[in-house]
Amino acid sequence: MLSAVSHDLRTPLAAAKVAVSSLRAQDVDFSAEDTAELLATIEESIDQLTALVGNLLDSSRLAAGAIRPELREVYLEEAVQRALVSIGKGATGFFRPGIDRVKVDVDGAVAMADAGLLERVLANLIDNALRYAPNCLVRVNAGRVGDRVLINVIDEGRGIPRGSEEQIFEAFQQLGDHDNTTGAGLGLSVARGFVEAMGGTIQATDTPAGTDRRGGSGGPSGAAMRRNGTI
Repeated sequence: MLSAVSHDLRTPLAAAKVAVSSLRAQDVDFSAEDTAELLATIEESIDQLTALVGNLLDSSRLAAGAIRPELREVYLEEAVQRALVSIGKGATGFFRPGIDRVKVDVDGAVAMADAGLLERVLANLIDNALRYAPNCLVRVNAGRVGDRVLINVIDEGRGIPRGSEEQIFEAFQQLGDHDNTTGAGLGLSVARGFVEAMGGTIQATDTPAGTDRRGGSGGPSGAAMRRNGTI
């Protein structure tokens, strides 16, 4: 596992070190704009490391069977907003570029879920869509299907290779048009593990995104969760 993520650990560490070294340089007088850019680089690098370590820990917990969901009614609007905060805004107020591309319409939906696990699932799905479909709209919606609530995270990217709909949920998988410079391929694996632990299902589909589409919907996925206490 460590060999698989070594590149993803080194890249943000190197970026942060360069930025810190630049700020500490005695012979350079940085403008306020340059200083802000270097600080943003440091924060982004720390956020990448935090997300990677979180997914590594979650993956280990799933492998050990240590996930014990506490199911209760969760308002999806609140869960989505918490997920957006976790991936889009740092403690010092910097916003992730592109976070404004996420449009949410969950229509007051409520699901039986573990609030913390559902937040991590949504954060991983939205993060994946933002990375794999740069400059494209990302839509989050939800609706009832029988006794389930179907949560969709849809992007307008190039899509995933046909026949890879299941493979993308395996650990350390990076498919499609991603440049492979960030992400260890753990996010979707963790998302599936959490959803299944809560009694739900998750899948990816390649769907036309309307008349102005840039290709199929390359993002994850629909997560079906119970909307009441019955199975």
